Amino acid sequence: MNQNFNSIAIDSTFNSQKSKSISLRNSTTAERVRQLEKLQDWIKSHLEDIRKAIYADFKKPYPEIDASEIFVVTSEIKHAIKNLASWMSPKKVSTPTPMLGSKAHIQYEPKGTTLIIAPWNYPFNLAIGPLVSALAAGCTAIVKPSELTPHTSALIRRMIEEIYEPELVAVVEGEVEVAQYLLSKPFDHIFFTGSPAVGKIIMKAAAENLASVTLELGGKSPAIVDSDVDIQDAASKIVWGKYVNCGQTCIAPDYILVQENIKNELIEAIHSKINEMYDPKIKGIDESKDYARIVNDKHLKRLKHLLDDANRKGAKIAVGGKIIETENYFEPTVMIDLTEEMDVMQEEIFGPILPIITYSSIEEAINYINEKSKPLALYIFSNSKNVSETILTQTSSGGAVVNDCVVHFLQNELPFGGVNNSGIGKAHGHFGFLSFSNEKAILEQRVGLTPSKSLYPPYNFITKKISQALLKWF
Repeated sequence: MNQNFNSIAIDSTFNSQKSKSISLRNSTTAERVRQLEKLQDWIKSHLEDIRKAIYADFKKPYPEIDASEIFVVTSEIKHAIKNLASWMSPKKVSTPTPMLGSKAHIQYEPKGTTLIIAPWNYPFNLAIGPLVSALAAGCTAIVKPSELTPHTSALIRRMIEEIYEPELVAVVEGEVEVAQYLLSKPFDHIFFTGSPAVGKIIMKAAAENLASVTLELGGKSPAIVDSDVDIQDAASKIVWGKYVNCGQTCIAPDYILVQENIKNELIEAIHSKINEMYDPKIKGIDESKDYARIVNDKHLKRLKHLLDDANRKGAKIAVGGKIIETENYFEPTVMIDLTEEMDVMQEEIFGPILPIITYSSIEEAINYINEKSKPLALYIFSNSKNVSETILTQTSSGGAVVNDCVVHFLQNELPFGGVNNSGIGKAHGHFGFLSFSNEKAILEQRVGLTPSKSLYPPYNFITKKISQALLKWF
């Protein structure tokens, strides 16, 4: 195989981390906290470097970088430092009657050597967030940042090399063939963030070595807007959740299901909020410093295809639609009159196109969602608790938010992740710690007479009565 990367260096790093991971099984809370503090200190002292690197990749505004890239990571670090002693402590479990005389607990041990493959849309957050969980759990990690955001990738490499020895944490940069080579190594756990299509490839590769996986994927996350709603409030939250980072967010509202009687009012409110946020001086959104760009021309062409395909098949642009290819600019866009034959209704959009579909009853909206793959997130805008509860109990999604969107990613006490097509496993806080940990079951038995000895052969009348009693009473 023709390799334009250093496989020998990767092999050496992997082997050194494999050895290091064994000694880390005995690492203390204080030792792990210190590794997290090193990361925290570097980030705090290099804020401007992080901002410049991410901005250079796709002109993300600094306030967005601070909130969605840096704050998310620093809050994750603080949360882990505060709670790590509790997370690492063995957890006693109760003893059922048939096991009288024994005692049991759960011991949390590091899974070992781990691989983190990060995407380009939140290149710092989604590379370093999982690393926090890996270090908290006592694992070694190789981080593979996205080649589509080279400035951020280089910054991550610099950061890791300045903080850690490569036998603990290392960064490997490169394109698809590098990821493929890394996936051939027998890692103990793989954490991947990206599309469902690539997630399937990751899972197949992990199966070759029976490695456990956390797959943070995506899909078409719907937002349901009920007729009993504060339309202005809902519109502002939808606009921010959809168009932050130029729509390149895995949990952005992918499409809206709106009660048919308020469709036009909602579109007007969304249009108004877009202008309030991105064009308050009426100079054109393309002049706004508060609106990011599409990451590269390849993804811009993909989004343009979705728009053109929908237009050819009868959809209409209700808001926006302007594209400046030389700047990778794609205006916040709203589409109506959509059908299922359109590519925009089949693929995860991952950009600033917002389809709006009407429904006449909540049951119709629920059926529409249930006919598709389970989404990573589901958003409900309604003042009716009954409507919200009905939707929550009759649909399945990785997470859900009532009367807001996207913000659940910031709640460290909640598990973040998908279900089936939208992901496997959970991340953030304690749930991220658990993803990188083996929950080892430990039982301590007394010496001498135990209940289980009464079931040893040779089997006789007494053994039979005891086994029948187990079935009947326990």
